[in-house]
Amino acid sequence: MKIANTTQAPCYAVIFTSLRFAKDNGYLAMSKKMIELAQKQDGCLGYESAREDLGITVSYWRNLESIKKWKENSTHLFAQKQGKEKWYSAYKVRICKVEHDYEFTNNSQSYFDKFSQ
Repeated sequence: MKIANTTQAPCYAVIFTSLRFAKDNGYLAMSKKMIELAQKQDGCLGYESAREDLGITVSYWRNLESIKKWKENSTHLFAQKQGKEKWYSAYKVRICKVEHDYEFTNNSQSYFDKFSQ
């Protein structure tokens, strides 16, 4: 996993927060397919995702038009329908403008890497 490259600020973030039912019902396969497909879309800058009980996926986009086209993608529409019927007990989507970003990267070894040598 890596942090998305959003050096093209301003850009837009789509924050998808969800609660899933316990059964997979094909969720993991579709989730992987959606990530691969989204990254091929014009305007997609990357994504970050984490899931425990609450899932949060943030995808980054060059502009609102790119987000609109992704939302209307036929395969994505099918996945949205499946999500409502089989995978999610609740979800929320937020679209935000990213005005600026900055980062820190520590290139030294992590604490745990020292013990694995």
